[in-house]
Amino acid sequence: MADVRSMCAIGQRGQLGLNGALPWEGAKGPVYIADVERFWERTRGHVIMAGPTTCAAIPDFARAERTIVVLRSHMEPEEMIARFDDRVIYIGGGPPVWDAFAHLIQHWDVTRMPYDGEADRWFNPAWLITAKSV
Repeated sequence: MADVRSMCAIGQRGQLGLNGALPWEGAKGPVYIADVERFWERTRGHVIMAGPTTCAAIPDFARAERTIVVLRSHMEPEEMIARFDDRVIYIGGGPPVWDAFAHLIQHWDVTRMPYDGEADRWFNPAWLITAKSV
């Protein structure tokens, strides 16, 4: 059985994205750098399933150590998860992906960042209560 997880960072008010990127993209503070390093450490050796924009942002160094799967709206979440039985799968890619996959995510790892600025994508707390066993 797959172990389905999601790992994301949100701003102080639940900010997730701004113009197709993290609102704090490129921030050099130690909290931001540590969050990115933790993401790459935790996902090493596992599957990352995400939308096209998120997958395109994965750097070359990270691709060799992870299985990257680009999700499209026509794909059935249960079928995608079943392709990687007995693997750890991280679901990413923002609200459209989490709207479709939240009911399958067994573990959410959410980090609150010190960012409190503008955003056009927000974390939906309902994703946390829709989970069921895969």
